[in-house]
Amino acid sequence: MATLVKLVQPPSLMAFTHQPWQQHQAKFGELLKFRLVNPIKTAAQSSSSTSSLEVSQIKENFSQALQGINRGVFGTTSGKKSEIQELVQQLESQNPTPDPTLNLHKVDGCWKLIYSTISIMGAKRTKLGLRDFITLGDLFQIIDVAESKAVNVIKFNVKGLNLLNGQLAIVASFNIDSKSRVTITYRESTITPDQLMNVFQKNYDLLLNIFNPEGWLELTYVDDEMRIGRDQKGNIFVLERSEEQICL
Repeated sequence: MATLVKLVQPPSLMAFTHQPWQQHQAKFGELLKFRLVNPIKTAAQSSSSTSSLEVSQIKENFSQALQGINRGVFGTTSGKKSEIQELVQQLESQNPTPDPTLNLHKVDGCWKLIYSTISIMGAKRTKLGLRDFITLGDLFQIIDVAESKAVNVIKFNVKGLNLLNGQLAIVASFNIDSKSRVTITYRESTITPDQLMNVFQKNYDLLLNIFNPEGWLELTYVDDEMRIGRDQKGNIFVLERSEEQICL
């Protein structure tokens, strides 16, 4: 009888549950690890995506703010100027290239000016004939990294000379001062064609004083399609990448 009791006695609870518990414990650990690590990765991806969306929205707001002000060259209201500068600062805070002079390939090529705090107003505008007689066209900057050279190209249209088209080209060299700053040195300038030079000859120094880039420039924002800089006078320049053949 004792033998029968021994045979039907249930196995030990520990013996029955030991192996399965280890397996469940291991699986639970793997699941816990996955749940801890995976959200962190997702959050990082989400943060990057959010940042990209923020920049896109700021650029859209910036583009809307520029409507009707002709790049700010002939002045704008103080309210509009403050609005634009706030958007510029927002972009600068999201700068994807904090060390642009170490990544000069990103600034190489042709750029078109879309906003500047440099303005041509009052007597300056009158002397240069930029009210009715002469129309200020596009302003481009061509950066040649291999030659450490920058060329500013300012387009003009003269209504009184059979719609004469011409341009002022200012050639300058640049040297790297820091990871975000360059010093620009004026080299030479030309106006073509000769008829346009005759129009500006009397006030040529005034024209150069406005568009000459000499001094230092801090590159505060650079991405594949937009560039922002600030000079030693506190002026802001915002440019967008353009096709090379349009600049020339």
